[in-house]
Amino acid sequence: MVLSDPAGIFSRMTSGTTRTHLVWDWNGTLLDDTHAVIQATNAAFAEVELAPITLEQYREMYTIPIPRFYERFLGRLPTEAEWERMDGIFHRYYAEQRVGCGLTAGVEELLHQWQRAGRSQSLLSMYGHEQLVPVVRGYGIEPRFVRVEGRTGPSGGSKALHMERHFEALAGVGGIAPENSVVIGDALDDAVAAAHVGARAVLYTGGSHSRSSLEGAGVPVVDSLGEAVALAETFSA
Repeated sequence: MVLSDPAGIFSRMTSGTTRTHLVWDWNGTLLDDTHAVIQATNAAFAEVELAPITLEQYREMYTIPIPRFYERFLGRLPTEAEWERMDGIFHRYYAEQRVGCGLTAGVEELLHQWQRAGRSQSLLSMYGHEQLVPVVRGYGIEPRFVRVEGRTGPSGGSKALHMERHFEALAGVGGIAPENSVVIGDALDDAVAAAHVGARAVLYTGGSHSRSSLEGAGVPVVDSLGEAVALAETFSA
């Protein structure tokens, strides 16, 4: 796992003050890849003879863990063999489509400004760790984070335990606590994971869920990442 303080963020944090730490989601949040996800999902659906879905259908039906999402269309949970085939096809097609995706508009400046203010941020994703790190590095934003962490176990699970381990590592490096942190993501699972560790959450409508779905989480919902960061700043006031 990547664990470092490349920009000296911790060393520059003002002694005796509480600084909000941001935990960013990757897919659908920092990375504008929703259309690539839809194409990969439809490739996986074709494997079990399901009709392709639209972006609107995806945002209304998407849920975690992923087998439950597939169940909504199949009418049953996929068998173990079906899940393995669909998951493999999804990741193969996604890898092909991801290369054409860019960062969400304004992300680079938001990350830079947060870091320049002496505040810390990390990246936590359910994307495989071995794939995530070089991709983040390729977009040139790895130095903005004190930790970049992807999934190391099987795909299709929940983010809550992943978030728990993330904060265990952060506490050991800079004393970052969940109660002083804000999770910014595009999925209900991000809010669930934040609540699991005692952090706040802000959900962004530009990714995997519709606004109406996100509003059911009971946390602030915004239409831009700039709004999300502005809200995080008020939490630390």
